[in-house]
Amino acid sequence: MGMEKPAVLGGAPAFATALPFTRPTTSADARVTSAIAGILASGTLTKGSELRRLEEAISRFLGVEHAVVTSSGTTGLMLTMRCLGLSGDVILPSFTFMASGHAARWNGLDPVFADIDPQTFVLSPESAAEVSTSRTSLVMGVHTFGVPCDVEELEQTAARHAVPLILDSAHGFGGVYPDGSMIGSKSTAEVFSLSPTKPFTCGEGGLITTGDADLARELKIAREYGNPGDFDSLFIGLNGRLPEMSAALGLHNLPGVPGYIEQRRQVAEHYRANLHDVAGITFQHIPEGARSTYKDFVILIDPDLFGVDRDTVAAALRGENIDTRRYFDPPLHLQTAYRRWADTSGPLPVTETVAARVLALPMFSQMTPDQVDGVCDAMRRIGAYAADLSVHATVGRA
Repeated sequence: MGMEKPAVLGGAPAFATALPFTRPTTSADARVTSAIAGILASGTLTKGSELRRLEEAISRFLGVEHAVVTSSGTTGLMLTMRCLGLSGDVILPSFTFMASGHAARWNGLDPVFADIDPQTFVLSPESAAEVSTSRTSLVMGVHTFGVPCDVEELEQTAARHAVPLILDSAHGFGGVYPDGSMIGSKSTAEVFSLSPTKPFTCGEGGLITTGDADLARELKIAREYGNPGDFDSLFIGLNGRLPEMSAALGLHNLPGVPGYIEQRRQVAEHYRANLHDVAGITFQHIPEGARSTYKDFVILIDPDLFGVDRDTVAAALRGENIDTRRYFDPPLHLQTAYRRWADTSGPLPVTETVAARVLALPMFSQMTPDQVDGVCDAMRRIGAYAADLSVHATVGRA
């Protein structure tokens, strides 16, 4: 056939040691260790100056009025919904990480799942409008894999029901909307994750941005158990604080974000250039003018055109020492915790098709062209031996 077999069929693996799916985008130098030493010496491990400095720096970076840092993105979503005083239904995509739905359920909201756009994989405004009812209390868009959702269209649905729009921007820090504004600057609130898999990380953490001063003030109380400072709690909050050492790491990483995003864009373009002519492989569309963070680089695998299905490809890549993810499969409406709400949402054909075909390839800011080439060469070998792999997969499942 003129091409070496995939490793699962007896060929040599593409990588001698495991190529990770992702790596934290951070670095260590004397400034970080000095900042941490200063925190330890101060005796103030939380609720200190590093957190205040981080919130101020993020506000300047994103051009937003208020930034409230929390212990995680999930906590940020939970507190935002709590402070908005919501009840009823929340419209959200099923094609998202479970934290999006969990935050709604922790607040007693009933999820109503809408379908996604087949090109961008973000919440379809048309589907969101179709499933909205008089019970709708919130619309929640998601910037999937770092690609911004259609905020203007979603705002129309929210306005029609006089309810807020919030954005799960977990993947979006450093990205740009089609109009050139930074992700973080729209809707009632945007909520980010600062976990180790994100281009901007504090190790762990979350972030809420908003132009509403009253909401920002209430969020800061909410992350302190609802305690405004006199131990007479105003409402049921929780511990959503970010430690000072995490804040210091965030301050160290923040200036590098534009460079990290550019590195990821270059990795993504290298993938696209290598795989654009492979039958059965397509890519997530990025709206004109928008800038994705490429938190993940995903491909869709059409089993009829490529020759084998996504799961067979993932297994073959494991044999090449290449780690991948099947985001987001199963989608929320097919997960055990959410099956009771599946029937109230109606059919989600695009969500189910994309979930069955999507594969996230290794992506991290430090990824080299040679590593991308190795992944792409492995994909080509898998495609070239698709017929043999089908037989191999069938025997393996027997």
